[in-house]
Amino acid sequence: MAVHEAKIKETETGKVVAGEGWFVLNLSEASWRRNPDQGIWCAFEADDARFGQYGVNVHIIEPGQPNGRYHSESDQEGFLVLAGECIAIVEGEERRLRQWDYLHCPPGTEHILVGAGDGPCAVLMTGARSPAKRIHYPVNAAAAKHGASVAKATDSPREAYADCDHTVEQVPPPWPPG
Repeated sequence: MAVHEAKIKETETGKVVAGEGWFVLNLSEASWRRNPDQGIWCAFEADDARFGQYGVNVHIIEPGQPNGRYHSESDQEGFLVLAGECIAIVEGEERRLRQWDYLHCPPGTEHILVGAGDGPCAVLMTGARSPAKRIHYPVNAAAAKHGASVAKATDSPREAYADCDHTVEQVPPPWPPG
């Protein structure tokens, strides 16, 4: 059985994938999304056709900005720093990451990334997506120091992000530079 090619739509903010299928999309032409609390990202996926088995995006965070809340998942994740610097908080310990550093998080690893250095940090983020995926948001002092911890432990993303700005807007590609 042949897999069809997905449609690519042109929008005011760049190209977006429309529907399922294989595709080629250049990062510098894709539409990105921005949230004031969690940075800017390009998820590649169509809104109506999320990747079922594997997630991948490029996420840009500014110095001091976390990409989300400190958490652990039942699926593995991986993070490759493409440009800039960030702090990885892993199992309560801070580790500075710079360009080309890779962080592997097996299932159950508590983690979050926080932008560091003098400018934006671009990270390729990947993760498995199993149907029974679970997520947990523990309270963590190191993450709290960077505004990335929940105040009360929870397994609910809705509770973990209740105090965050939920505004997400489509924006033109900010990266790669030049």
